[in-house]
Amino acid sequence: MEYVKQAVLLLGSNLGDRLRHLADALALIGDVGTVRAQSAIYETAAWGREGEPPYLNQVVTLATALTPLELLDALQRIEQHLGRRPADRWAARIIDLDILFFGDTVVRTGRLEIPHPQIAWRRFTLVPLAELLPDFIHPSIGQTVRHLLAECADTLPVTRYAG
Repeated sequence: MEYVKQAVLLLGSNLGDRLRHLADALALIGDVGTVRAQSAIYETAAWGREGEPPYLNQVVTLATALTPLELLDALQRIEQHLGRRPADRWAARIIDLDILFFGDTVVRTGRLEIPHPQIAWRRFTLVPLAELLPDFIHPSIGQTVRHLLAECADTLPVTRYAG
């Protein structure tokens, strides 16, 4: 029997046809597992960098038989396929695919940290995450996503994208 876990991913884009980049990434993600749910798409100012174009972000849940590192490799291949190139931290990008959670697994390696270490401080992540999984308990912090969003000090507005 195949071992399947639920991965929770954050998709983001702030260059070019942002909506198309998210849709293309979502289609390719379907090749590495089964997309179970997807949040609405949200727009927010670039986090950590003033003057960058605004981001579109979306959270999806994915049932996958891949290990966390295999999933990371697959997501990085998707990013490269869609035109992402190495850039400075938080720089504008065609596509950004992050693993937020992998079931209740905690991973700490030189290449990968799960849960994603910035979840609790980023409203652009918590808003779409709370739409899908408000009662999911963060495995390292021990609080629900709903609670983390209520306590989040990030003040960047996160607006549902009307497109």
